[in-house]
Amino acid sequence: MLKTIAAIVAAAAIAAAITVISAPIGDVVASPLPKPAADAIAACKQNPWPYVHCVGTEFGNPKIRLISIDHPSR
Repeated sequence: MLKTIAAIVAAAAIAAAITVISAPIGDVVASPLPKPAADAIAACKQNPWPYVHCVGTEFGNPKIRLISIDHPSR
Protein backbone atom coordinates (compact mmCIF):
# COMPACT_ATOMS: atom_id res chain seq x y z
CA MET A 1 0.00 0.00 0.00
CA LEU A 2 2.80 2.39 0.90
CA LYS A 3 4.69 1.58 -2.29
CA THR A 4 1.57 2.29 -4.34
CA ILE A 5 1.03 5.68 -2.71
CA ALA A 6 4.72 6.51 -3.16
CA ALA A 7 4.53 5.60 -6.86
CA ILE A 8 1.43 7.76 -7.35
CA VAL A 9 3.02 10.71 -5.58
CA ALA A 10 6.22 10.31 -7.62
CA ALA A 11 4.24 10.17 -10.88
CA ALA A 12 2.30 13.28 -9.89
CA ALA A 13 5.53 15.11 -9.03
CA ILE A 14 7.08 14.18 -12.38
CA ALA A 15 3.96 15.29 -14.25
CA ALA A 16 3.91 18.57 -12.34
CA ALA A 17 7.57 19.21 -13.10
CA ILE A 18 7.08 18.54 -16.82
CA THR A 19 4.04 20.83 -16.86
CA VAL A 20 5.88 23.68 -15.15
CA ILE A 21 8.96 23.32 -17.37
CA SER A 22 6.96 23.21 -20.62
CA ALA A 23 4.66 26.14 -19.76
CA PRO A 24 5.22 29.29 -21.82
CA ILE A 25 7.09 32.08 -20.07
CA GLY A 26 5.33 35.07 -21.66
CA ASP A 27 1.68 35.82 -22.21
CA VAL A 28 -0.14 33.74 -24.77
CA VAL A 29 -2.04 36.08 -27.06
CA ALA A 30 -4.80 34.69 -29.24
CA SER A 31 -6.38 36.93 -31.82
CA PRO A 32 -9.81 36.34 -33.34
CA LEU A 33 -9.99 34.30 -36.52
CA PRO A 34 -10.45 36.09 -39.84
CA LYS A 35 -14.08 36.26 -41.01
CA PRO A 36 -13.90 33.47 -43.67
CA ALA A 37 -12.31 31.03 -41.24
CA ALA A 38 -14.79 31.90 -38.49
CA ASP A 39 -17.70 31.37 -40.91
CA ALA A 40 -16.30 28.01 -42.04
CA ILE A 41 -15.90 26.79 -38.48
CA ALA A 42 -19.43 27.95 -37.63
CA ALA A 43 -20.82 26.09 -40.66
CA CYS A 44 -18.97 22.94 -39.62
CA LYS A 45 -20.01 22.85 -35.97
CA GLN A 46 -23.66 23.89 -36.25
CA ASN A 47 -24.90 20.80 -38.09
CA PRO A 48 -26.05 17.44 -36.73
CA TRP A 49 -23.80 15.74 -39.28
CA PRO A 50 -20.80 18.07 -39.33
CA TYR A 51 -19.07 16.69 -42.40
CA VAL A 52 -21.73 17.94 -44.82
CA HIS A 53 -20.26 21.44 -45.10
CA CYS A 54 -16.70 20.64 -43.98
CA VAL A 55 -15.53 18.22 -46.66
CA GLY A 56 -12.82 19.84 -48.73
CA THR A 57 -12.16 22.69 -46.30
CA GLU A 58 -9.17 23.15 -44.05
CA PHE A 59 -11.32 22.26 -41.04
CA GLY A 60 -12.72 19.03 -42.40
CA ASN A 61 -11.28 15.56 -41.98
CA PRO A 62 -9.45 14.66 -45.21
CA LYS A 63 -10.19 10.96 -44.66
CA ILE A 64 -13.97 11.48 -44.91
CA ARG A 65 -15.66 10.83 -48.25
CA LEU A 66 -19.35 11.57 -48.57
CA ILE A 67 -21.46 9.27 -50.68
CA SER A 68 -24.77 10.78 -51.72
CA ILE A 69 -27.70 8.36 -51.64
CA ASP A 70 -30.48 10.73 -52.64
CA HIS A 71 -29.93 10.19 -56.39
CA PRO A 72 -29.00 7.00 -58.27
CA SER A 73 -25.39 6.42 -59.22
CA ARG A 74 -24.37 6.23 -62.85
